[in-house]
Amino acid sequence: MYNLSRVLILISAFSLLVGLKTLLAQEQDKELAKEYALQAELTLAETKAEDDARDQMVLAANLDTTFVKANFEAGRLYMATVGKELAVKYFLRVYRQDPDYRFDLEFWIGWSYHLGLQFDKAITYYTLYKNKLAKKGNYQGKDKFEMKEVDRRILECNNGKEFVASPKPFSIVNLGREINSEFEDYAPVLNASEDEIIFTTRRRDGNTYENVADDNKPYEDIFTSSKNGTSWQRAKNIGPSINTRFFDSNLAFSPDGNMLFIYKDEGLGDIFFSERQKDGSWSAVEALPGVINSSYRESSVSITKDGECLFFASERPGGLGGSDIYVCTKDSRGEWSKVKNLGPTINTEYDEDGPYIDYDGKTLYFSSMGRKGMGGFDIFKSNLINKDKNEWSEPENMGYPINTPDNDVFISGTKSGDKWYYSSVREDGLGYSDIYMITPSKEEPKTPPVAAKEPEPVKPEPVVETPKETPPVVVNTPPVEVKPEPKSEPKPEPKQPEKPVMIPIKYVVKIIDAESKNPLEAKVRMQGLKDKVMVGAVEQGGGVVEFTITSNTAKEYRLSVEQEGYVFQNLTVKVPAASMKENNITKTVEMRKLVVGVVSILRNIYFDIDKATFKTESYSELNKLETMMKQNTNLQVEIGGHTDSFGDNMSNKLLSERRANAVKSFLTSKGIDTRRIKTVGYGESKPLASNDDELEGRQFNRRVEFKVLSN
Repeated sequence: MYNLSRVLILISAFSLLVGLKTLLAQEQDKELAKEYALQAELTLAETKAEDDARDQMVLAANLDTTFVKANFEAGRLYMATVGKELAVKYFLRVYRQDPDYRFDLEFWIGWSYHLGLQFDKAITYYTLYKNKLAKKGNYQGKDKFEMKEVDRRILECNNGKEFVASPKPFSIVNLGREINSEFEDYAPVLNASEDEIIFTTRRRDGNTYENVADDNKPYEDIFTSSKNGTSWQRAKNIGPSINTRFFDSNLAFSPDGNMLFIYKDEGLGDIFFSERQKDGSWSAVEALPGVINSSYRESSVSITKDGECLFFASERPGGLGGSDIYVCTKDSRGEWSKVKNLGPTINTEYDEDGPYIDYDGKTLYFSSMGRKGMGGFDIFKSNLINKDKNEWSEPENMGYPINTPDNDVFISGTKSGDKWYYSSVREDGLGYSDIYMITPSKEEPKTPPVAAKEPEPVKPEPVVETPKETPPVVVNTPPVEVKPEPKSEPKPEPKQPEKPVMIPIKYVVKIIDAESKNPLEAKVRMQGLKDKVMVGAVEQGGGVVEFTITSNTAKEYRLSVEQEGYVFQNLTVKVPAASMKENNITKTVEMRKLVVGVVSILRNIYFDIDKATFKTESYSELNKLETMMKQNTNLQVEIGGHTDSFGDNMSNKLLSERRANAVKSFLTSKGIDTRRIKTVGYGESKPLASNDDELEGRQFNRRVEFKVLSN
C-alpha cells in the first residue's frame, strides 16, 4: 500500500511537471503570437507589403488559435492577396469562439467559400449574414456589407454552380517558364502573326530598377518574347525607351505590331503610346492625343485593325457606373475626336474594363462586374449589330473555366480567331498570376454510321398519247353521268434518318476516409490530362461528386482530391468515350490522414534530364503540396529524392539531393518555414521496380516523395 501510494505521488508529480511545461510552452506561444501580430501591423503601417504581413499574421494565428484578432486578420490578408480559399479556416476559428466579433463575419466566411468554388457553403453563410442584416437594418458600423451586395453574391454563387456544372470546352494552357515567373505576369498582347508577345511583369530578373516598391515587390516592367519556330524564347526587358525605374504597364498592341499602348499613373491614370522604329527599337513614350485621356482614370484600350476606332475604359463622369467602356473615332483630319459611351447593352451600374476588339472589327470582348457573372470581373463577348446606331448584341459570359469567382480581365485575341491569351491565378501557375493560352477543344461530336434505307424511286406516270381528231359521230344514247376523278394526294417526302443521341457518361466519385470508411467532404476536380479541358461537376453531398463526360473519344483525365488533414491525391483515370448507351461509372477514393510515417509519392513532379529544374507541368503538384503545408500548419515532412540506376551511385545521390532541395526551395519561397522541411537524397538505393525497363521500372524509380515526420 505504501509503495502504491508512493508510485501514485510520483506519477502525480510527473503529470504536474509535464502540465506545467505544457502551460509554459502555451504561454510562450501566446507571447510569440503577439510579437508576430505586432510585426504584421507595423509592416502594414509602414508599407503596403500585404504578402509579408500575411505570412507574419498567419504565424501569429497558428501559434495561438485563440488569438481572435490575429486569426481574423490572417483571413483578411489571405483575401487581399493569394490563396483566398485558405482564409475560411481562420474566419471559422473566430466564428466558433466569438460569432459576434464582427457584424459582417458571416459575410467574410461566405466570401472565402465563394472564391474557393464551394458555392453551397458560401450561400449558407451569406444567408446567415443576410438574415442578421434584415433584423438590424439600421446598423451603421463600418463592418457592414449592404443588402444589395449580399444579394449580388448569392446570385453569383448560383451562376457559379451553373457554370461549373457545364464548363465551356476550352483548353487553358500555361505558356511556361520562358514567359511566366514566380511573380505576377499579366496583360499579354500579341501581333497579328502571333510570333511576338508583350506583357507586364513584376519579376526580379531583368527588372529595370533593383529596388522594390512599397509592397516589397519589384516595380512593374514591360517584357517581350518572340518565337523560335513553335517555342517561345525566354522573355526579356523591352528596353529603357519604354520602361522607367518605376511602374510601367502595357495595354494593347496594334494589329500591325508597330504601336504599343501603355498605362501610366499620370492624371489618375492615362493612356500613352510608343511606335516601333525602322531599326526595331521603340520611340519615347507619349500621351495619346485628343479627347481620350481625361482628368479621370483611363485604364485599358484596344484599336481596330484599320486604326479608325479605339475602344477604352474610363471613369469619367456621365457613365452608367464607376468604369464604363467607350469608343472613339477619328475625324476627317485623322484626329481622335468623337467619344461615345457604348450604352446600357455593354455598360452596367457596376465596373466594366479590359475591352478588346477582334480583328473583324465587330466582336468585342470585355470584363464586367455586373451581368450574369460568378464573382469579381468576368469576361464577356458581344457582337456589333449596327455601327451607326451603336447597337450591340446581348453580352455572353465566356463561362467556366475561363471565368472564376475572382477577377478575370484583360483578354486578347488573335488574327486566326481560334486562340486567346489572358492572365489568371490557377492551380498550375508558377507563382501569382501567369499568362495562359486559351483554345477551343478540338473534339467534334461524332455520330456512328447508321444504316438507312434509300427512298424508293418514284415511278414515272405512263404517257398517254392524244388520238388524232376525227369527225364526231352522233349516236342516240341516253346521257351518261360523268363522275370526277379523285384527286391524288401528294406523296410524303422520305424521312431522313435521325442522328443518334450521344449519352454523356456519369462519372461518380465517392470520397471516404481510408480508415473509418466514412464519407468525406473534399475539393474534387477533373480535367483532361493533356488538353486541360475541365469536366462539369455537381456536388451531391455526403462526399459524392458527379462529373458529366461528353467526350466522343476515350481519354485520360486528371482527378484531384484535396482536404485539410489528409494527403492530397492527383490520380490519372481513363474513361471510355460517350456513346448511345447509358454508362455510369463509380470510383471510390480513399483519403489517408496526415499521421506520422505516412509516405506519398509526388508522381507529377518532372525535372529536366539530369537537372534539378522543374518542368512547367510540375507546378500543379507543387502548388497542391504548398496548399497542404499551409492548411496543416503543424505538419513537418521529409522530402526524399530518388533516381534510377543509370549513372554512378555518387552522381545519382547528389542529383536526388538537388531535386529534393529544389522542392524545399519552392515551398520556402511560398512562405513555408524552412524548419518544417527536411531533405534527403536517396539516389538509386530505394527502387520501387526493376531498372531493366524504362516504362515499367526506371520511370517509376525517378521520383520525389514526402514523408510525414510530425503533425
